[in-house]
Amino acid sequence: MCQTAIYPGTFDPVTYGHIDLIKRAQEIFPEVIVAVAHSQHKNPFFSVQERVMMLKKATQELRGIEIVEFDGLVVDYARKHKVKVLIRGLRMLSDFEYEFQMALTNRKLSPDIETIFLMPHESYSYLSSKLLKEAASLGADLSNFVPDFVGKALKEKLSSTVFP
Repeated sequence: MCQTAIYPGTFDPVTYGHIDLIKRAQEIFPEVIVAVAHSQHKNPFFSVQERVMMLKKATQELRGIEIVEFDGLVVDYARKHKVKVLIRGLRMLSDFEYEFQMALTNRKLSPDIETIFLMPHESYSYLSSKLLKEAASLGADLSNFVPDFVGKALKEKLSSTVFP
């Protein structure tokens, strides 16, 4: 039986929806690796080190969770670490097409690695990091969406960012 799963993503920044999925994965797998992608093509707002640090703080009370960074294909990372299961979150129907396409591509690249889709609690189903960054830039209170330290980091980063 598979004991470890990888939950990959950019987590830019981590939200309560991400934390909910980590907890759900933890109920199924004794060990969950949360793999933070470098994702230069997505132009992350936070550095990979900042995202790893925020995830470590957000999950510090959870057992069996390891937060790591990776670069490249997640299936290559999984194969290297002998992990056979990837966890992906589905919030809304709009996520399905992209996630399904990615899962099938990963299966073609690595037929021995399975993708399992988990849905967050419905109260988090509409959350996206992109939406929260936009809301933060407009001064919204993010306390219902992200841990306080993440909201503070977002506001600090936004206040120091010069937009063209």
